[in-house]
Amino acid sequence: MYLIVGLGNPETKYEKTFHNMGFIAVGDTAEVLGVKFKKKECEASVAEAFIGGEKVIIARPLTYMNNSGRAVKQLMSKYKIAPENLIVIYDDYDLPKGKVRIRASGSAGTHNGMRSIIGETGLTNFARIRIGIRDEEVNIPIINYVLSDIKKDDYELFADACRKAGEAAADFARGLDIEKVMCKYNA
Repeated sequence: MYLIVGLGNPETKYEKTFHNMGFIAVGDTAEVLGVKFKKKECEASVAEAFIGGEKVIIARPLTYMNNSGRAVKQLMSKYKIAPENLIVIYDDYDLPKGKVRIRASGSAGTHNGMRSIIGETGLTNFARIRIGIRDEEVNIPIINYVLSDIKKDDYELFADACRKAGEAAADFARGLDIEKVMCKYNA
């Protein structure tokens, strides 16, 4: 069983912000796998897919970004998800805008949602897909930037990045080893 989590904030006013890259990307994962978000459980909006008889849970925590770990911990516990079968997709201010970077494990970096997941689960050995959002031309505090709307000129760039992240997560759920996913998408 696999758990794919996209980080974001559940209110409509956050829909087109940088901090919702994870929500957008798991929407693309669900689309690729032919499923829809139909239920709420464990403080998350959830879609379920089956690949080769294996259940795949796709989730958007409804706890807001800074408490994402609560939903992830609950889902991992309910479905007995092993750390190697968890992948988290999120925005990353430390990467240039539109860049997608996949890692097999790591720290939270500057991301509060990832700090919450690591704090709640006690794990760092799970895969993550980071979508770069840093714009060198913007000089405002990070908290204001991540909650600001994506500029129309950049919409296509971020839509492509989210689609790529969503496809990478789908490949992971199809059983492609994380190292192979990294080789395929980190180019």
